[in-house]
Amino acid sequence: MASEPPKLTVGQALQQATRFLSEHGIDSPRLTAEVLLCRALQKERVYLYSHPEVPLPELAWIHFGRWLHERTQGKPLQYITKEQEFYGRPFAVAPGVLIPRPETELIVELALRNEPTAVLDIGTGSGILAITLALEWEVETFATDLSAEALQIAKNNARQLGARVHFVQADLAAAFAGHSFGAIVTNPPYVPAGDAPGLQREVREWEPASALYSGVDGLDHYRRLEPVCRRLLRPGGWLLGEFGQGQAAAMEALFTGWAEVTIHPDLAQIPRVLAARRPVE
Repeated sequence: MASEPPKLTVGQALQQATRFLSEHGIDSPRLTAEVLLCRALQKERVYLYSHPEVPLPELAWIHFGRWLHERTQGKPLQYITKEQEFYGRPFAVAPGVLIPRPETELIVELALRNEPTAVLDIGTGSGILAITLALEWEVETFATDLSAEALQIAKNNARQLGARVHFVQADLAAAFAGHSFGAIVTNPPYVPAGDAPGLQREVREWEPASALYSGVDGLDHYRRLEPVCRRLLRPGGWLLGEFGQGQAAAMEALFTGWAEVTIHPDLAQIPRVLAARRPVE
């Protein structure tokens, strides 16, 4: 009776996967292979290098092979692992919400420069801003989203991270007539619709269009948000909102008449976040 062929070892699997991803034009093929192999093995990264000779279990190989194929089809790594870190905390993500980006942490950093206050997150997505501020500030926090799927993901994240956030399904902040907040944060859709063909495949084909695009110039949501935020903010309250490259001048013009308007760059020195303070009337 013929003996079974030797199983692929952890080290061999990592090498083959790295080569496979590279041949398919995937960015950071080695790191991607490491992340997926660690997930398949349910081990930390150090295990890959301390046990390269260990045979890869069959179930781990099945999962690993499927995830490698998904990645070559353009599925973002974060949707495969179902997780992305934001402000030092793990957040669950799925195709129903945007993948958190590091530059969005700038909103949190700017907010925390002020005294803790009741805060509203408009268009919360996976809940990264509302949950982070609820944990860092320990203040009453509200969050809205039009998508029921996004709200469920955000609620699960809040529960997992121990954050108390009041989530409301609503278009912008329609449910909060008569309320007032000391701060409003938002990362709304801001990509011009015509820019879609130039986006990365992972973004264009996988992330929700409703959370990406906002009219011809990308500012349709902000045109709706400006009067809403002016109405809901307390006198002297702050709006902090993320926007896209090349939109700084238009954002400043849109918020003309506010008491104070400043534009803050991200780590790449790209104008990224608008801070606007409601006039003290």
